[in-house]
Amino acid sequence: KMDYTRDPCPWRILDDCGGAYCLGFIGGGLFSMVGGARNAPKGIGNRLLGAMANARIKTPRTAGSFGVWGLTFSLCDCSLVALRRKEDPWNSIMSGAGTGFILAIRQGMAPAIGSAAIGGVLLALIEGVGIAINRFQADMYKPVAPQFEEQQIPTGGIQNLQ
Repeated sequence: KMDYTRDPCPWRILDDCGGAYCLGFIGGGLFSMVGGARNAPKGIGNRLLGAMANARIKTPRTAGSFGVWGLTFSLCDCSLVALRRKEDPWNSIMSGAGTGFILAIRQGMAPAIGSAAIGGVLLALIEGVGIAINRFQADMYKPVAPQFEEQQIPTGGIQNLQ
């Protein structure tokens, strides 16, 4: 079953890489600002300067790391789509494992295998939750036949109450 809501693979790679970079930039910037403000000396001015200085230093590295992860994941995903000729949750799960392996291979084979296992399990959880939500929503909009209640018609009026 093809997913027609996504761009074709050459454009998907750029889209995923850019989206991951932006996510890392915004999230990493906010996280770095909080850390910089907490570690700054007392005073609102010092806290603002500390937050901005910390974000300026750490945000590009976080954004770049997210971008590399998105690029590697998307390359693995598009490669699996081309090899398997179908788009299904297994592509994402295997792409998560492949991305974990590729990004950790510099530390050696054992850490790369561990990172691949963690990446595959995380993507399996994400895909599983997505499938469960889709099934729940599909059941919500399934047509249901109306059920009519039979009306009780009293016979005899007040005498039947005794």
